[in-house]
Amino acid sequence: MNEAETVETCVRKALACMREHGIDGEVLIADNGSTDGSQQLARDAGARVVHVDAKGYGNALMGGIRAARGRYVIMGDADDSYDFTALLPFVEQLRDGADLVMGNRFKGGIAPGAMPPLHRYLGNPVLSFIGRLFFPSAIGDFHCGLRGFRRDSILKLGLQTGGMEFASEMVVRSTLSGLDVREVPTTLSPDGRSRPPHLRSWRDGWRHLRFLMLYSPRWLFLIPGLVLMTVGLVGGTALTFGPVYIGKLAFDVDTLVGASAALVIGFQAVLFAVFTKVYAAEEGFLPEDRRVRKLVDIVSLEKGLIAGGLLALAGLGGLVASLVHWQTRSFGTLIPSESLRLVVPSATALIMSFQTIFASLFISILGIRRTRETPIDVAASAAEEAAEAVTREGGKTVNRESTKA
Repeated sequence: MNEAETVETCVRKALACMREHGIDGEVLIADNGSTDGSQQLARDAGARVVHVDAKGYGNALMGGIRAARGRYVIMGDADDSYDFTALLPFVEQLRDGADLVMGNRFKGGIAPGAMPPLHRYLGNPVLSFIGRLFFPSAIGDFHCGLRGFRRDSILKLGLQTGGMEFASEMVVRSTLSGLDVREVPTTLSPDGRSRPPHLRSWRDGWRHLRFLMLYSPRWLFLIPGLVLMTVGLVGGTALTFGPVYIGKLAFDVDTLVGASAALVIGFQAVLFAVFTKVYAAEEGFLPEDRRVRKLVDIVSLEKGLIAGGLLALAGLGGLVASLVHWQTRSFGTLIPSESLRLVVPSATALIMSFQTIFASLFISILGIRRTRETPIDVAASAAEEAAEAVTREGGKTVNRESTKA
């Protein structure tokens, strides 16, 4: 959008690269509503221009990818910061069988002034590290704007994001789908525009981070939940039998209440991790996880109801014991350090029992398999309908001929 200062240079460099290496290809400009006449400049330089109505980095790129005619697509910003005369390494990797080839600016070289220090030393390294941590990816530069891919492979992923997080989504979805993802060094130079860039550091950085977290229920829900559950269970179990002293520090029923809260919150987070994985797999946002599917198959609705019922019985038993304890005090004033050791674990068991029952019901709903028509099914149905129509028309013709006779 509005790259009149640099779009001609980018188009000519890309065309020159293809001529030099005998590549049969085209240069496609996905215009996202330019008002500076850059569309005609691109056409005059030899590019094909397609207009994309939906605003946003991801929307513009997906519009261009869908309109592309080649087997392979190499995408890059039209600000002359990437070297479009050095695209052969991407093409060679694609010809060798790669589905996605990422550029790595940190390995290829970043010219002085080409990347703000905030992006170079904090934003890109941190977000790329989180991407590698959350997903089984070895990519060192998640946000490099120069990358090549098989057009059909990327279209099959059904990428959804329309903003700058599209760059992360392509890498994450490709990795989770088991595509062949590789990396080649590339260079980054200062862009040739005089206006400020479209990128907004904090806003777009947060969008990338948010996407990475939402696509990784394990790190968003499961691991924090397991940590909280462990702390709550260990601490709560120890404090149920009496105070715990560590040096001069004394942990008593107040800490027991906190441990109970940690256990309940952690358990809820673990359940959310399962909910998210099942839902995302059923809707096609994430590949189906065999471990989650096996867990759902093993932990049936009936087993979940039984587990929840047993927890409820344990909680009710504890509450009955607390009432007996109160009776021994003639239903008068209780000593909190004694009574809470019965009430808190009992209430916690009751809360978790209902969480378990409701979770079992919800997972059973999420796990209901829906019938999905494949393209083959649609084609077969259309053929059957056409055959029936021909048969009906043939019968009418015979009837008409019989009537005339």
